[in-house]
Amino acid sequence: MSTLHLPAVCLVTDRRRCVGRTLESVVQAAVDGGVTLVQLREKDLPSEELLPLAEALRKITGGRALLIVNGDVDVAAKCGADGVHLPEQAMPVLSARDVVGGGLLVGRSVHGVESALEAEKEGADYLVVGTIFPSRSHPGGELAGLTLLRRLRTLSTPYLAIGGLKSANAVQAISAGASGVAAITAITENPDPGRAAADLVAATQRAWEARRIPGSA
Repeated sequence: MSTLHLPAVCLVTDRRRCVGRTLESVVQAAVDGGVTLVQLREKDLPSEELLPLAEALRKITGGRALLIVNGDVDVAAKCGADGVHLPEQAMPVLSARDVVGGGLLVGRSVHGVESALEAEKEGADYLVVGTIFPSRSHPGGELAGLTLLRRLRTLSTPYLAIGGLKSANAVQAISAGASGVAAITAITENPDPGRAAADLVAATQRAWEARRIPGSA
């Protein structure tokens, strides 16, 4: 089974926010910068268009970062991804495993304590929790804030913070209990996405080490 190494730093894709660059080039730069996870999240693409993009990103991430496909379990299975990510109201975790098999990670987005507990009960391998800080990709959205991250510290399932995450505030998310961070515009819209990714990775690692979690090295 694919392994989620902690602390995780995830690039969530949005090809419309790459400021004139190809998504592939931004993903390449982010992987070069050290992100450990790439979530292909292009909700408007039908499966027949998403699959070749997933296959292209698989070539970039192969052996260097995990590739997770958002929502489309069939594409995840066909492209050789490391896992599938389920929106909060999507199919049950076990149903996704029936499609992708036991060797792939299954994650879920959650926005509250109850949904997080339910996802853990279902057997999700990891959670993505948000929205933590104000986000350019979801302006005006309701914020869960650091309080939610702190309330989830009793979970045994690792969880990543999303929403306005960048190198300047990653330490707050990790200190609050997150096992990693996920970012969109902090990387995709940066003039130097590779440097932005590297800075986010470094900040996350420093915060993780400061928590002195056994086995974090």
